[in-house]
Amino acid sequence: LTSLPEGEYEVRIDSTLAPGSLTYGEHFVKGRSEEEILISCHVCHPSLANDNLSGVTVATALARSLAGRDLRYSYRFLFLPATIGAVAWLAGNSGTVGRIRHGFVVTGCGNTGPLIWKKSRRGDTDIDRAAAHLLKTSGKAHEVRDFSPYGYDERQYCSPGYDLPVGRISRTPYGEYPEYHTSADNLEFVKPERLSESLDFCTDLLYALEADGVYWNTSPRGEPQLGKRGLYRSSGGAGADELSLLWVLNLSDGRHSLLDIAERSGLAFAQVAGARDLLVGASLLRPANEKGDGK
Repeated sequence: LTSLPEGEYEVRIDSTLAPGSLTYGEHFVKGRSEEEILISCHVCHPSLANDNLSGVTVATALARSLAGRDLRYSYRFLFLPATIGAVAWLAGNSGTVGRIRHGFVVTGCGNTGPLIWKKSRRGDTDIDRAAAHLLKTSGKAHEVRDFSPYGYDERQYCSPGYDLPVGRISRTPYGEYPEYHTSADNLEFVKPERLSESLDFCTDLLYALEADGVYWNTSPRGEPQLGKRGLYRSSGGAGADELSLLWVLNLSDGRHSLLDIAERSGLAFAQVAGARDLLVGASLLRPANEKGDGK
């Protein structure tokens, strides 16, 4: 190739249509539930750092971080050739597809653009809401885009015959940066700090899905005394942590999830989940699926 003179060339691809094989990677992490979270990336673009390897890198790091942990969901990681890989996996795994409760495609997450969440076809699933809320409360530049039937493999998972709750995490998407599908998409184009930030967001998103739940306030008739339980400061006024306690207590009526509470209060999900932990420890909160009506 390096010996060829500059100029435009016509390339003849000598191929045939015949029975063959398709190779893809699949990694499964078992959780307490049979319900699954799907994480998918494509592996079919040799030598492209952002459009290919950045998604593979983040997915691999996520899989490693989940190893050996006590998990609510089971996790299925797919490393596929784009389009045909997802179509083939879906066609061959009809028994698995019905267990997928959340999912996302991860790709193009190492360049300098803002984090972007592309919604699932449904647009209002729990993972759509969680991703949008995490981005909104992150204080960082971001975008939330509506679903389009053009893109990466989210369009396969969201095809009408499956309609899975699968969105996409990326930075500047395909075709919106000049380095796309060129030799300029190299390791210099990918920034380590952006890759790390993308991984952190994916980690936070999985935490929100794992930690979400519906609870009962066990002392719902009036505001319970928090001071004697060591949950209030001695000085007057409610700080951010105390405010999260009050929001969780007020909306834990067996109908509102932690994600509902975070969205309505405008507080970060981690704050709401932290308040839940403190209130459960003080016996002021219990899961809604336990016996009793909370009254």
